[in-house]
Amino acid sequence: MRDMVIDSIRVSLLNYQRVVILKEKDSDRYLPIWIGPSEADAIAVKLQEVNVPRPLTHDLLNVVIGELGATVDHILISGLDHDTYFAKIVLQVGEKSVPIDSRPSDALALAVRVQVPIYAEDEVMDKAGVHLDKETGKAIVGEAMKEGAERGGIPVAESEIQSMSAFRDFIDSLDLSDFEEGTGDTPPKPSTN
Repeated sequence: MRDMVIDSIRVSLLNYQRVVILKEKDSDRYLPIWIGPSEADAIAVKLQEVNVPRPLTHDLLNVVIGELGATVDHILISGLDHDTYFAKIVLQVGEKSVPIDSRPSDALALAVRVQVPIYAEDEVMDKAGVHLDKETGKAIVGEAMKEGAERGGIPVAESEIQSMSAFRDFIDSLDLSDFEEGTGDTPPKPSTN
């Protein structure tokens, strides 16, 4: 497992889709995950410490977990299958560890509220982790990703690389050059819906 942090939330100017960018703590590798607008807002609200008059869904989930006598131990981005990410919210209930299936966006929105570690499985990072080209600041995906897998990472089937073409196109549309300076974009302002 790789230790991750939320680096930023980005919005594609082409289609206004949101992507949360996770960064591996011990390297310059990033994991972009598409998320919905409401989940992006839920994460941004907490990251920007915006007070909301009523609890959001993820605040409610946190309260329910606590009232049932459990605590959130960590979040795990556990899988990736044809553009779909999978996650687990790992609860501690007494001496027992209980993994709960979740969408990554909901798991991340909960993680920022309870301030627990975020991990990604090695296989997920080998399939979808993105490095930046030092000269251009562009994400290295596609053939470079396939070559990296051939040099000792998890093998990535050609069909899976092809199925991720929309994902590659989206990543290519993002300007990630400011990551090297560590500035990152401020998450989008939450909607008032």
